[in-house]
Amino acid sequence: MAAPRSVALERLAYTLAAPVLAVAPNAYPDSPVNQVVQLAGAAGIGGWILAYKGAEPGAGRKILRWGTTVLAAAVDVAARHTTGWGPYWMDGLLAASWAAAGLLVLPFSRHARRHHRPALASPLPQPRPTPEPEPVPARTHAGADQLTRDAGLLWQVAGLPARTHIVKATRHPGMPNDLTILLRATETGRPITGLSEAVVAAAFGVHESDVTLADIAIQPGRQGGPGWLEAHITPDANQRRRTQPTDQERWTDRVGSSKGGAPGSVLVHRTRDDSRGVTFFRAKMADATDTPRIDLAKVCRGLGLPEDDSCVFVLVDGTEFLISAFDKPPLSAIFPATRELLTPDAKGMYVCGFSITGQPVKNMVWQHDKNAASHGLYLGVSRSGKTQFFAISMAAESLAGAVVWLSTVRKDEKTTTLGRYIDRQGSTALWMARQLRAATALCEIRAEMPWPHDGQPHDYKPGDPRCPYKPLSAYADEFMTAAQDPLFGADIQTNGDDLTVTGLKYGIGFKPAGQSPFAHNGFSTEMKDNLRQNSRPVIFNMGSPGATRKAVEGTMENAHDVPTIPARYSRQEGSAIERAMRGEADPENGVSTGGVAVTVLDNGRGVLMRSLFADFDTDLSDLFPSEVNRLTDYEIRELDKRGLWGDWNRDPDPGEFWPEPEEPEDDDENGDDRSRPPGGGAKSGDHLGDQVTSARQALDAIKSLNNA
Repeated sequence: MAAPRSVALERLAYTLAAPVLAVAPNAYPDSPVNQVVQLAGAAGIGGWILAYKGAEPGAGRKILRWGTTVLAAAVDVAARHTTGWGPYWMDGLLAASWAAAGLLVLPFSRHARRHHRPALASPLPQPRPTPEPEPVPARTHAGADQLTRDAGLLWQVAGLPARTHIVKATRHPGMPNDLTILLRATETGRPITGLSEAVVAAAFGVHESDVTLADIAIQPGRQGGPGWLEAHITPDANQRRRTQPTDQERWTDRVGSSKGGAPGSVLVHRTRDDSRGVTFFRAKMADATDTPRIDLAKVCRGLGLPEDDSCVFVLVDGTEFLISAFDKPPLSAIFPATRELLTPDAKGMYVCGFSITGQPVKNMVWQHDKNAASHGLYLGVSRSGKTQFFAISMAAESLAGAVVWLSTVRKDEKTTTLGRYIDRQGSTALWMARQLRAATALCEIRAEMPWPHDGQPHDYKPGDPRCPYKPLSAYADEFMTAAQDPLFGADIQTNGDDLTVTGLKYGIGFKPAGQSPFAHNGFSTEMKDNLRQNSRPVIFNMGSPGATRKAVEGTMENAHDVPTIPARYSRQEGSAIERAMRGEADPENGVSTGGVAVTVLDNGRGVLMRSLFADFDTDLSDLFPSEVNRLTDYEIRELDKRGLWGDWNRDPDPGEFWPEPEEPEDDDENGDDRSRPPGGGAKSGDHLGDQVTSARQALDAIKSLNNA
């Protein structure tokens, strides 16, 4: 096989250069040929150095290539420093050896095999390889700062993930390892797809949780949209956030997250009031269309607060809400009632208590916006604070010039005490029945009562000095028990329903109280709807948080978050688990929740409050006006004509609550029926028959009738 032309030319050059290396130093020591050979040798030594320090592969091959010039310079120097041709013709032998080495190694020909190319062989057909995608040219970041170049190098080593490149890298102030990179798709017009936090974290050697991807908005002078993306790499900030988070960071991570106590919320600010011993956390929903869903126990755990329902409260207002964390139970304090607080303003509003945030809570003695009186609804179990609330409500109404009546099923000390400061008070179901009858009859009387300025009757107008009569508040304590009375319950229920419907326009408010707002316990749907729409119901402890919540929802048009009233207020001391392991008893440090109630405001929102305290062991005359408000003489005369005035404790008159017993036909000379319809009023001259002298005898007489 014929040698390649480059090999043949190189061999010829070695053969011709060898005699020159042997003769020139001896025959012409000062010839320029010697200087050229030595300069070539020096260049070869420089090539050796560069090949050794270079990072590219093939350093050994480069050293062999430059070895030819270095050895030639060595032969020339040796020939110049020997006498003549040297011992044993050493100059000629060195030149011949140099030529022989060049002929064998052939470094400049770049061929490693002899006879590598057949002279006459025809090439075999080779399959065409599948064209590989053209590699994306690497970005050199010319003119960029050092941080951008370093970040771009890491990105290129990672293989330009998602076919993107780094446009700009910005370091976060005070953070040695935190930075933000601006990414752009390499191909113009292509969106960035397939890029995740894990991919970016792998490229920069951080944890996946330390990377956050964010969209880029279009800005003046810079494009945006899906072809751009921003990655925040924050290992330092996340480490600090895990160990020393700010209030906003703690809220976002532990409360506002999808698994937190208020998902989707953000903290607006945290406020501390040292004088009141309370910390406020005001928050709102990130999306204004979302409704707050608050798990107070999880919120407390997220914020590191004790899970104490007597010290931590939530107040929801639309998309915002307020978490109040008190050092001590705020509703365990006592707020004494004063005449200044109970005196109604021009709109008929007075302070009835204070909320958990220290705000005054108001109730009304009349509805100024509706030009009408107001009803009332007071619910709660025994010893929950209803009678205490009666005292402050009656005082406010008396200060507003109203006439107050109070009826109960059974007599007790507090209601008897209140009877000294109001118009009328009684303690039997019979007394309540007659009270409701008289109040219902007053609607008819006042409907025909002329006003002095024009002599014509008018509807009640709160605060109008021309009105000839005073507003009337008819209280009915334990109304549900009285409504189930076998003798007078039906009459009480009927007149109570009638009074709630017709009483407002004549200045008469009906205010029942008891332990249930539901129909099966005496409240008809009609009565409850009227009471709910024309009052601010007040619900005290109903025996359990569930029962209280159910009662509040029963008085609201739309059920909202209902505050919890525990049986007692007690701070959690120590660990219950540790006490159980040591066999110790739980601390008994509870404070009664008597007087704590939920009042339903006009917008249907329930507010937890503690009502003002009226001390029945002291004189209550400071709360009430000096003179008791009474009905007008005209009203009393009209009630007396109908047999509805006088002593309401007297035994029932014949025909007052049930039909009068029929007389034998032979004794009925005139043939007229002396029986009266149920509920008919009795005349003042009527008297009991000889055979019926008590309510029990009257009931027995009814049962003995043939048509009963």
